[in-house]
Amino acid sequence: MNISPKIKRIFRSRIIYVLIIFIVWMLFFDQNNWLTQLSLTRELNEAKQQEQYYKNEISSDSLKLHELETDDESVERLAREKYLMIKDDEEIFLIVREEEEK
Repeated sequence: MNISPKIKRIFRSRIIYVLIIFIVWMLFFDQNNWLTQLSLTRELNEAKQQEQYYKNEISSDSLKLHELETDDESVERLAREKYLMIKDDEEIFLIVREEEEK
């Protein structure tokens, strides 16, 4: 079976064109195209980073809550620092620093 070179050339070029069209279609025009997949992968990575951040925050807050539930001194320290509570015989002085103008 001897196929002429002209037919081989036509057949090869058609296959190449079909492959190029298929690749372009899959990269840019398909519903699950490459650009969409890239964007979704980026969003997934950001969501995983946020998940890890919030897990760390939950762990930190759980430790602080446990400390406040078990230690009276930590409750007193929080009340004095955050809510400016004082004992009856104490005075409190607040130093407010003005922000420097640039």
